[in-house]
Amino acid sequence: MEKKRQKQSVGRIEKIEIRYLGLPEDVTLVMNKGISTPYNCAQHLSEGHCKRSALALLDGNLIWDMHRPLEDSCTLQLLNFTIAEPHAVNRVFWRTCSFMLGSALNNAFKDEAGLELHSFPSPNVKSGSFVHDVVLSVKGWQPNEKEMRAFSTEMVKLALRDVKIERLDVNLELALEIFNDNRFKKEHLPNIASNNNGKITLYRVGNHIDISKGPMVGSTGFLGKCTISSAHQIGDDGENRGIYRFQGVALPTGIKLNHFAFDILVKRSRKLNPARLPTEPYEDSSLNRLLA
Repeated sequence: MEKKRQKQSVGRIEKIEIRYLGLPEDVTLVMNKGISTPYNCAQHLSEGHCKRSALALLDGNLIWDMHRPLEDSCTLQLLNFTIAEPHAVNRVFWRTCSFMLGSALNNAFKDEAGLELHSFPSPNVKSGSFVHDVVLSVKGWQPNEKEMRAFSTEMVKLALRDVKIERLDVNLELALEIFNDNRFKKEHLPNIASNNNGKITLYRVGNHIDISKGPMVGSTGFLGKCTISSAHQIGDDGENRGIYRFQGVALPTGIKLNHFAFDILVKRSRKLNPARLPTEPYEDSSLNRLLA
């Protein structure tokens, strides 16, 4: 509803020129300011561009979500996972995996588990795992192999659905309403808004919504081979509930790796990720950890 309201509030539609740089040739597209997205630009090029493009690059230096409306005339490059310099795309993919893991955990746990999503750290591909930290109503829980497979299955199911990942900036009042049942996010929302011109940047996949500065890849369909490999208890919340760090490893769709090599990555991903723990103090008031 909020996205629809914002779209309707655009008012008089202005035209902008988007200069696409890439194959099969450079071309200038006339698009709608505040409405058209990089994905809409890709639709004017080919179906292949729509399927391959995970991210957009504006004016050669600004990473942009595929489904985020364009605000001004600019140059546009469409990025995939086979480009010569994939570092930025890989970081965004890692962030998206953490975001998707939050959705998968919500779907996997029954209500009696008392799951509360806490946050996920900024992506660090070199760490060997993507991460999502949560709170459960039990301490000392050690998941068995069947349970770990269930988490991986939820990730794969989400990928197969090929759900669009959408970004939306909302005001503090609406964000507080959305996260009314999550004490961790609700506590920090005012501070986040104060450091972001009064706005909270949210991402949505299906019914799952979380806070992140982004960007994210355009769809869950970019997730290929994936394993959720470990769940470490890393503390408690002071109310006799355990804080757990879920970790996993994944490859983008279309990137091939044999079973032996991928198993090495899985084993490495089980080691406790060294990212800042939820129980550790923040270095500054910007709360970057909640804005991964």
